[in-house]
Amino acid sequence: MIYWSSFSDFIAMGGYGFYVWGSFGVTALIMAIEPIVVIRNRKSTIALLKRQLRADARAENRNAAE
Repeated sequence: MIYWSSFSDFIAMGGYGFYVWGSFGVTALIMAIEPIVVIRNRKSTIALLKRQLRADARAENRNAAE
């Protein structure tokens, strides 16, 4: 088990603090951004599908009228 004599030793992580805390930071950032990206893509996909359905319905109406 590793014991640190002070909080600054804990933050330094035996000289690997930059890599350890950087990894945690990047992971936390990705985990925060991912749901936002998924929600945005879902909304745009639903809007695209609605537009396609409306266009298909108009095309069917035009074909039925002919």
